Amino acid sequence: MSDEKLQKVLARSGLGSRREMERWIEEGRFSIDGNPAGLGDRIGPDARVTLDGRPVKLVFERESQRRVLIYNKPLGEISTRHDPEGRKTVFDHLPPLSQGRWIAIGRLDINTTGLLLFTTDGELANAMMHPSAQIDREYAVRVLGNVDEPMIERLKEGVLLEDGMARFTDVQFFDGEGANKWFHCVVMEGRNREVRRLWESQGVQVSRLKRVRYGPLFLPSDVPVGTWKELTVKEVAGLGKMLGLQEKKPTRLKSSEKEVLQRRYKRQRSRREEGPRHKPKA
Repeated sequence: MSDEKLQKVLARSGLGSRREMERWIEEGRFSIDGNPAGLGDRIGPDARVTLDGRPVKLVFERESQRRVLIYNKPLGEISTRHDPEGRKTVFDHLPPLSQGRWIAIGRLDINTTGLLLFTTDGELANAMMHPSAQIDREYAVRVLGNVDEPMIERLKEGVLLEDGMARFTDVQFFDGEGANKWFHCVVMEGRNREVRRLWESQGVQVSRLKRVRYGPLFLPSDVPVGTWKELTVKEVAGLGKMLGLQEKKPTRLKSSEKEVLQRRYKRQRSRREEGPRHKPKA
């Protein structure tokens, strides 16, 4: 097997997206066989790689997996892996992995709900997030204030925000009467709070925001808030093909693993349906 670029192997091993790995390499956090790693370095299976002095388990092309989860993010969860303040994160209820780790494809802020994707494959995560892929994201948004056609046209033509021009590629009225109305809007980027900032630039207030689609993937109706669903082998293969990625050997779960995941999924659903449990008052 020929050597591979370090950042590519690291992303595939589940440490993060390829861009994130490139940044960590530039920050000097990796070493190869005891020597500082650099961008462009190539490694083989015999290489000893460490991150901040700790050994890294590497996954090379022939042994890599490509799995994808759809998660219905609730209000109040943050999109980082760990939180110093002890708040709940989107990683808290994901299924365990025998190799690698789940990588979030993009983020949602703490007050945004809905579709969040996770994958074990850093290449797929990078392909879906990279601006050159031109993958759109659709949101359902409830706004408080008067919205007229000139405002919608301005939002589609482009608005100058503090970090540059931004716009919706589409805005459609969905539902509502009076001051509160629901719209569906589409953006092509994943900039921080971009949807909220676009609406607020027009003097209206966003009271609810939910992502309902990321590229070709919609939030299914059978995935309750706070639970996840894994894409089938066929769906993952189709997504990889759409992104122009090299086909990978399908990941087939053992029957025992499927049973564990199905039980966990049922428990997730029942907990959400029951709601929070309150201790009886003394």
